Amino acid sequence: MSVVAPRRTTATPEPLLFRRLRLSAADAAPAALGGRRVGLGAESLHAALLAPAGAVFDAWSTAAPAEERRHGCVRYATDGQWLHGFAEIDDAAGGLQAASHRAYSDLFAVLAENACPNLLRLWNYLADINCEADGSERYRQFNAGRQQAFIEARRSAFEGAPAACALGTQDGPLRVYFLAGRQAPLAIENPRQVSAYRYPDAYGPRSPTFSRAALADGGGGRQVLFISGTASIVGHTSLHIGDVRRQTEESLLNIAMVRQAAGERAGAAFAADEMTYTVYVRHPSDLGVVREVFEREVGAGSAAAREAVYLQADICRADLLVEIEAHGFVHAVGVAG
Repeated sequence: MSVVAPRRTTATPEPLLFRRLRLSAADAAPAALGGRRVGLGAESLHAALLAPAGAVFDAWSTAAPAEERRHGCVRYATDGQWLHGFAEIDDAAGGLQAASHRAYSDLFAVLAENACPNLLRLWNYLADINCEADGSERYRQFNAGRQQAFIEARRSAFEGAPAACALGTQDGPLRVYFLAGRQAPLAIENPRQVSAYRYPDAYGPRSPTFSRAALADGGGGRQVLFISGTASIVGHTSLHIGDVRRQTEESLLNIAMVRQAAGERAGAAFAADEMTYTVYVRHPSDLGVVREVFEREVGAGSAAAREAVYLQADICRADLLVEIEAHGFVHAVGVAG
């Protein structure tokens, strides 16, 4: 099916809204631009929800109506100001590199024909991320296909790449969720870390394609910060091997540095206790320690602690035990540029 372009408009953008909803197995996803369901239900991500109980739907929406459309392996919805969707493809037949290339190629085709061409955030989920297949780690195969699609679409695969994460599920297809808008975001890097797209060849022949965070116009006089999946890495080296407590502390320190760097560009602080978090834990038995450290950082009674979602997932490096992502809004003060 060909891509159908919506009517283009120059009206003031609808504010981008986010809701984290608790659902039962029988509940349908709400009418919205789209989102990610975890926990119970046929459309759920293939990653166990460790907390809270039940099911959770992360809904991106606006006040404007949106209709779901399809192109290739991509399902998406847009109101002409914002676009959310996901690509889903089984990599069993042709391999993960080909599948990730196809998913991103279809994704870029959708963006090219819509009024929302600028990627703000990507969420990548693939089965057996750390396993070897055909002589190389599956995560490295994913990186190769993703980067090639970026280059072919003439998208920045290096400096200025979107915020993103890549996590391993126990099974299921490759899923790439994405959020796009009319205006390009500002890439934010962490001064404690080597940019992922500049990793040395020891981490694979194709570097990961993402920035540590992205700062974007959220509409309604607000800016939104998307922090990529963040782990216990300083420079380009994994730290605190085997120690989940210290890895969680290091991950939160890295997030604090990104929040500070983004706040300097936004002209307003992104407070730790006002962000929305998803925490990925490799071993479910580590949940208690990870949660204790996380709640100490954001405040056990804060909205950030109450609304945090914990998922069982494999991290992109086999020696990493936890990864944390976040996003948050502030009222615009400065210009993100």
